[in-house]
Amino acid sequence: MYKKRFTNSRSGGRKWLVGGGVAVVAVTSVGVGLGVASAAEGVPTVNCPQVVINVDIPAKAKAEVDQNLALLDTQIAEANKRLVDTQGQGGANFIQNAILGPLAGKRESAINRIEIAIGRQGEKPDLNAAGLSKCTLNEAAEGDDTNAGEGDNGNDNGGNNNNGNNGGNNLGILTNTCDTSQLPPHDGFQNGNRCVSTEFGEVGAAANNPTLLITKAPTQVRRNQAFTIQVSTRNLIRDRFLAAGQGGYYVESSVLQGGLVRGHFHTACRILDSTRQAPAPDPVPAFFVATEDSKGGAQADTVNIQVPGLAQAGTFQCSSWAGDGSHRIPMMERANQTPALDSVRVRVR
Repeated sequence: MYKKRFTNSRSGGRKWLVGGGVAVVAVTSVGVGLGVASAAEGVPTVNCPQVVINVDIPAKAKAEVDQNLALLDTQIAEANKRLVDTQGQGGANFIQNAILGPLAGKRESAINRIEIAIGRQGEKPDLNAAGLSKCTLNEAAEGDDTNAGEGDNGNDNGGNNNNGNNGGNNLGILTNTCDTSQLPPHDGFQNGNRCVSTEFGEVGAAANNPTLLITKAPTQVRRNQAFTIQVSTRNLIRDRFLAAGQGGYYVESSVLQGGLVRGHFHTACRILDSTRQAPAPDPVPAFFVATEDSKGGAQADTVNIQVPGLAQAGTFQCSSWAGDGSHRIPMMERANQTPALDSVRVRVR
């Protein structure tokens, strides 16, 4: 068993104190102004609260705990770098909305993953992830108060006004982080009533956005008769599929390669109780498959989806839709572009 104390230090280093028996106490020095603190004169640095793991860490959880502790270091370093790179950009709320807000969401997720890792092997601790996720700023060097005013967001909608953008039609942004949510954080598994803090990630240019079309499907089949659905995709590299059942749901930001989305596509068939009103969303479909074949690209190609047969008679909606590595429909550059999805109706006799 292991026990860790995760605390603050300006040094950014780690010290391991070895005691008797099998217990190891570690003082992990992270949390305040790592590395980049002096990279640019007049630039503030991130100051995050102390986190203490005051319970025994099972040996089987140690690697995952260490990984997330290191990730907390990395998140602070990235935030400090962004403070340097974006100096002078945005309005008065830029740092809160573009840097501190997203950092809080990432920290909360990492601390929650530490709790979950320990909880899989024993009693799950309460490390106060929500309370310890929020960071502030160390004061900038004298002579430059660019983008200062931490926590002063100038509005009453939870501190998220999208860098001064009112969202269009004079509608204020309700929120763009999980800071104001009353729901527990999403943990990568397929559970609802959670708040997802993973950033959306990269969106490509309109000409490179993914499209999808069902090019061939039967209109009528017999019960339990196998059939084929042909699906064509364009601008979709089909090489990313984080297993949702193993904690890979909504955990990865969208990633581009050569301007194209890396992901996969799903195909499913569900029976329709009515063709005059929208169906219930929760029943499991009669058929479902994900296609991640390490193919696809800028040129359109076609994949044959083999449906082994549908046991129930009735009208089925068979759909295909693109997904990024974490199963979200890929983003489009413009609101008036059609997402990468298509559906057909198949009558089962």
